[in-house]
Amino acid sequence: MLKQYLLVLLAASLISIAAPFAAAQSSNDSPPNNQQPSQGNGGWHHAPPDPAQRTLELTKKLKLTSDQQTKVQDILQSEHSQMETLHQDTSLSQQDRHGKMMEIRKSTDTQIRTLLDSDQQKKWDEMQARREQWGQGHHHGPPDAGDQPGPPPQ
Repeated sequence: MLKQYLLVLLAASLISIAAPFAAAQSSNDSPPNNQQPSQGNGGWHHAPPDPAQRTLELTKKLKLTSDQQTKVQDILQSEHSQMETLHQDTSLSQQDRHGKMMEIRKSTDTQIRTLLDSDQQKKWDEMQARREQWGQGHHHGPPDAGDQPGPPPQ
């Protein structure tokens, strides 16, 4: 009887430990709602983040005024629309599409930076440097995961 009880307890323990890993694995198998199939190459790519959500994040990080929030959201909405149009354009090569995407991103960054005061610009520049560093580091972690640098590239 004691052996049976211990076996049941052991099995329940193993199931409770393994369940989160199984759930995490199955959630990684199916793309989240904000991912869309890429046109042309059959892979999955993240859709651009929602402009309203990005504005909220920037408001927290940069302490944007309500006037700045409105302008930033308009800029991000424009970027979002341009990116959507670009993703649907199957006439471009992947390299051309990437180049245009980078131009759109750079234009958006410049437009947002001009709205900021000097303290906000300094923080913005730090955020952009982390994002660039993250991009060059083969995507080892999120670009704004605090002020600590990510793991070194391997």
